[in-house]
Amino acid sequence: MLSSAVIVLVVLLALSPIDESGIIRASAETLNNVDDSQENTLGLGGSGSEIESVSDLGTLSPIFTEEIRFWEDRILLWAREFDLDPDLAAIIMQVESCGDPEAVSIAGAQGLFQVMPFHFAEGENSLDPDTNARRGLSYFTGRLEQTGGDIGRSYAGYNGGHVAAASSWDNWANETQRYYIWTTGLYRDAKSGVHESPTLQKWIQAGGASLCQQAALRLGI
Repeated sequence: MLSSAVIVLVVLLALSPIDESGIIRASAETLNNVDDSQENTLGLGGSGSEIESVSDLGTLSPIFTEEIRFWEDRILLWAREFDLDPDLAAIIMQVESCGDPEAVSIAGAQGLFQVMPFHFAEGENSLDPDTNARRGLSYFTGRLEQTGGDIGRSYAGYNGGHVAAASSWDNWANETQRYYIWTTGLYRDAKSGVHESPTLQKWIQAGGASLCQQAALRLGI
């Protein structure tokens, strides 16, 4: 049962069709005021060393909002569990929920990673941060495997399902194109070494601010 505090996110454009194997959500990836761009392929680097403690897990890029940095220790642990660059996981959380663990979209996607209910096992708490993260990141790593480590198409697949991951820009729904622009732009900014992300500022101005305000209220920050 969802608590009465669970909100419905309203900063949306029209949703793309739900692919039964995809994680389709309705959050700030659908914000408008985005410039179209051609598809770019981003490579995936390996991780490498053994990690013994949370302090060995590194840190997130400084580009993320305070609401995402609230979850930094957990993101680092989740990323280690899935052998992921933690910035990849943080970007999904940034665009999907801005760190609101109780976010629920009008399409029914739930939690920090905006995972659809059919991805959870019977009896699982979909809003539990650990459970939600594991289901979301499991799906994302599946798309990385599907695409041979193509980060851009993997993000597209997180939004539009495995069919989108197997396809390309010209065949994606408008929502998936926008999602690709936000996520790959954030990843480039995170890896460029900047402390403030131009992409994140555009996302906030395009409507992400309301998503983050709700998350801040929820987290008490």
